[in-house]
Amino acid sequence: MNDDRDPDDRTFREAMRDVRRLRDSGKHIPAGPKPPPLARFTRADQQEVLRESLLPPSDEAALATGDELSFRRPHIPEAVLTKLRRGHYAVDAEIDLHGMTGAEAKAAMREFLTEALQRRMSCVRIIHGKGRRSGPRGPVLKNVVNQWLQRIDAIQAFGSARQVDGGSGAVYVLLRVK
Repeated sequence: MNDDRDPDDRTFREAMRDVRRLRDSGKHIPAGPKPPPLARFTRADQQEVLRESLLPPSDEAALATGDELSFRRPHIPEAVLTKLRRGHYAVDAEIDLHGMTGAEAKAAMREFLTEALQRRMSCVRIIHGKGRRSGPRGPVLKNVVNQWLQRIDAIQAFGSARQVDGGSGAVYVLLRVK
C-alpha cells in the first residue's frame, strides 16, 4: 500500500477489501401499476382542520397585529382605504368595547353592526383600546376586532383611526350599504 495516502482513504479501502460487485443477471422485476392514490384527509380530519383554523393560534406572537390595523376587500380601491383612515368619511355611530371579554366584544359588535346595517349607516367607529393592560397576551380586543371584522361580508374595509379619534386603539369601518 502507498504510505502517502490519506489515513481515511486507507481505512476505507481496507474495510472494502472483501466487497465484490454484483453481477447483473439481466432479470428485472417490472414495476406494476401504480397503486391508487390514498386520500390524505378523511372527513374527520377535514373537520378537525376546519375547527383548528377557527381557533386562535397557539403562538401568541402570531396574533400580534402591530400598531395599525388595515383591511380592504380586493374590489375596494386602495384610495378608499386611505380616505377612510384619514377620516374623510362621516362616522355615523360608534361603540366602545373597553372592559369586555373577547366573547362579550363579539356579541356587542354583532348587535352594533346589525343595527348599523339596518339603519343604512356607511361608516362606524369601533373603539377596542390598545391593549396596554392586557399583559403578555397582547391586545386581546384589538385582535378579536381585526380577525372578526375580516370574516363579515358586509365589511368593505377598516383601518385604524386618526389620533383624535383613538388612533391605533380604534378603527373606522366602512359598511356595504344595500
